[in-house]
Amino acid sequence: MTGDQIFISVVLAATTSLFLWGRWRHDLVALSALIICVFAGLVPDAAAFSGFGHPAVITVACVLVLGYGLLHSGAVDILMQRILPKTSKPTLSILALISIAALLSAFMNNVGALALLMPVAIQMAARLKMPPGKILMPLAFGSILGGMMTLIGTPPNLIVSEYRMSTGAQSFGMFDFAPVGVSVALFGIAFIGLIGWRLVPVRNQSESGSFDSGTYLSEVRIVEDSKVVNKRLREVEQMLDEVDAQIVSMIRRDVRIPAPNSRRLLKVDDILVIEVEPESISSVLTTLGLKLEEDIPVDNEEKNNGDEIKNKSETVQKKQIKNKADSAIVEDSESASRLDEVSIQEFVVVPDTALVGRSAKNMELRTRYGINLLALSRQGQRSIRRLRSVRIKAGDVLLMQGPLEALSGFASEFGCLPLAPRDIRVPKKGQALTAIMIMVAAVGLTAAGILPVAISFATAVVAYIVLKIVPLRSMYTAIDWPVVVLLGAMLPVADAIASTGTADLIARTLLDNIAQGDAIIGLLVLMLVTMFLSDMVNNAATAAVMCPIAMSSASHLGVNADAFLMAVAVGASCAFLTPIGHQNNTLILGPGGFHFGDYWRMGLLLEVIVVAVSIPVLLWVWPL
Repeated sequence: MTGDQIFISVVLAATTSLFLWGRWRHDLVALSALIICVFAGLVPDAAAFSGFGHPAVITVACVLVLGYGLLHSGAVDILMQRILPKTSKPTLSILALISIAALLSAFMNNVGALALLMPVAIQMAARLKMPPGKILMPLAFGSILGGMMTLIGTPPNLIVSEYRMSTGAQSFGMFDFAPVGVSVALFGIAFIGLIGWRLVPVRNQSESGSFDSGTYLSEVRIVEDSKVVNKRLREVEQMLDEVDAQIVSMIRRDVRIPAPNSRRLLKVDDILVIEVEPESISSVLTTLGLKLEEDIPVDNEEKNNGDEIKNKSETVQKKQIKNKADSAIVEDSESASRLDEVSIQEFVVVPDTALVGRSAKNMELRTRYGINLLALSRQGQRSIRRLRSVRIKAGDVLLMQGPLEALSGFASEFGCLPLAPRDIRVPKKGQALTAIMIMVAAVGLTAAGILPVAISFATAVVAYIVLKIVPLRSMYTAIDWPVVVLLGAMLPVADAIASTGTADLIARTLLDNIAQGDAIIGLLVLMLVTMFLSDMVNNAATAAVMCPIAMSSASHLGVNADAFLMAVAVGASCAFLTPIGHQNNTLILGPGGFHFGDYWRMGLLLEVIVVAVSIPVLLWVWPL
């Protein structure tokens, strides 16, 4: 071994060990490895940060933003409502849920797909009277399997594709991963839904430690295109049962009806007072085609007065911002951008604040502050008055909607305590369809070879921002920056592993001692090694490390390198034995109450199935 090979091998071993140890964040470890390689001369100075401009890194960031847009627009809510069975036995329910997770994961980040469906899984577990973990682990594994089906489904596929292009060949296409990925996903989902979930150990759900604000009382108005117009109240109550909401009372022509008759026909402009979990507000609006009462324009007099006051408020805000900046033009544009960004935030009313004893109506929240009171949570009590007229008490949790600066100013003035951000969405009409159409167009342009995946998806992100499907500030918060840093730092390190000949050395050792010149055994060994590393190390880092080894292995055996690269993609995506191998496994650790050793019971059999299915399909689609 040369000095460079010894050094890069030590760096690789140390990096892998630190990944396994888990004491330091993966992105910090990867960045440290990159810096060490630069100081050692293994990575040229000019190429040190070239990984951050790599198409794979750009595409991963874009996919995260597009996934957030699909969530924010309500597109995923519509999909779940139309496909998921409302009443069924555990096997069918789990099969349906993980199938949707796999489908979503094929076209958005699989971590995002899991995050979207976790509340649904917990609700399903409650309906089926099962421990949450019995649903959460199948969901996590199903979302991981789904990511294997397309180029953009999971970072390892992108890394493998771009590594192939760096060798002088074309990158893999959008659906080149589909033959193997779909086969593995189908067999894996069938196993999980029919047998696997029964192997998950029964654990009590861990305490989240987060503040439980309970259910909200919220007012929703029936508009002309609502699905509940001319329906009887009992029919609507049955529809609301599906999203864990119930009608407390209704308002017709400003007359409150505390306990409306279930045979009453609902009409346009009726207002329903519903008790609902905050995360379910979006589902209520989407399912029934309702509109939040606070989103309904006020009467002309109040509106004109409100616009005048709001304009004055915005002028004051812009002047304050201008005093703190050097450029009036820049600051005015920034202020306008902030004012356009409408957010939803929860606030706790503390004792002795000026809010206590006042209502949204007498404070003129909308006209004076430019914000809306969407809902109110008061533990153990229900309001018998209109939401705008409810007198606020200490300990109430208020769900407020408005520009970020207006919300911050309100909280500062009244001494409210903001809760940790929660995933509460109020989709706008038409945005879901627009978001889906843009996503389909981006995938189509990539699949047809018209645009590279990074360009196509970056264009889709711009469209999401321009059309306000994703607020400008949310574009940056939607990106998982540690993953971006990890990828950007590890790609030059992976190049150094190849350029120093270390990959060739590792490949020869594996092939000579284990495969002994047999290409099929070599393919199997490569996949197993990759799967083992992926169970212990971040899957993106595993793919970056194993790609040059796969290419060298194929070169020494004189066979098609594509099969070996595909084996790396499959192996890097299959991390089912530990909670640290994939972010999805980590996400369910607390909510499912799992222990470190709970994953292998279902995961080991699933990995055996993956190998048994993928190797024959690889040899058929990518013959050696």
